[in-house]
Amino acid sequence: MNLREENQLLEEKILSTKASLSINSKGREREENNCEIRTPFQRDRDRITHSKSFRRLKHKTQVFLSPEGDHYRTRLTHTLEVSQIIRTIARALHLNEDLAEAIALGHDLGHTPFGHTGERVLNTLNKKGFHHNEQSLRVVSFLENLNLTFEVKDGILNHTGSLKAHTLEGRLLKFCDRIAYINHDIDDAVRAGILNQSDLPKDTMEVLGHSHGQRINTMIIDIIKNSRNKDDIKMSEDIEFYTNKLRDFMFEEVYLNKKAKKEEEKAEYLIEQLYRHYVKNIDSIPKEFRHNPGDKEDIISDYIAGMTDRYAIKKFNNIFVPSPWHK
Repeated sequence: MNLREENQLLEEKILSTKASLSINSKGREREENNCEIRTPFQRDRDRITHSKSFRRLKHKTQVFLSPEGDHYRTRLTHTLEVSQIIRTIARALHLNEDLAEAIALGHDLGHTPFGHTGERVLNTLNKKGFHHNEQSLRVVSFLENLNLTFEVKDGILNHTGSLKAHTLEGRLLKFCDRIAYINHDIDDAVRAGILNQSDLPKDTMEVLGHSHGQRINTMIIDIIKNSRNKDDIKMSEDIEFYTNKLRDFMFEEVYLNKKAKKEEEKAEYLIEQLYRHYVKNIDSIPKEFRHNPGDKEDIISDYIAGMTDRYAIKKFNNIFVPSPWHK
């Protein structure tokens, strides 16, 4: 018996009957020989963390566009915070921690430069629409060709909106994503001078906690208490109400705040001009992108969505800003 087989036997002994066992995975689109050491979900986690798309997240916006301060979150640090929260809850619920972590690490691989601003522009320009969760699935399935298991891909695709993953590990991600971004975006907004701690709704702070750590701890413990040995992932009505109230507050005061988003119009213009340029000049996109499955607009969306903030700015400058003459 090799190490992988030992680990899979251990999963059967210690994990909840509600957990997704790696030995019961629905498998990969292309069949592969099993690793002797890692379970399929561990293998997926490693493939994601070694991918180019994962590395590029470090230079993609979370909330504040191309922040210069070292302490602001990026899309990568957001992903890492989500992965730590989901591991804590998955372990407490005796769910498959490896599967949960893999889904968390891959859930935002399809995000655009300049955060949801870039996503919104591409969704308008591409006739078929553009959604970062669908693009994340496209990244792991085609652009990076990672050949992940069904369970990881399902969790990545169904982590947002009204979508619902087939596994409890996948459903858990939706909660952990929200816990992470609500709380770390408060931290960044205070650092940026957009919010003061005293601005936060007092009734919400009394219930959830007055500090970053207290609020996260309250939300995590509530999910564990209300989801243990259940067929779904849940928060209590009280904690969910105040979590959603805090999220609504963040939309009103930060996500749609004119001061915080004063550069968004420039980012929208930049993405739109790049898109329209490549519609007319598709051959200027690197060959490896032009061989992607899909039509012309899909290829352009793939290329732009994969850009970091700074690379998008560089491409815009190269295309539209005159260079000084050099003899």
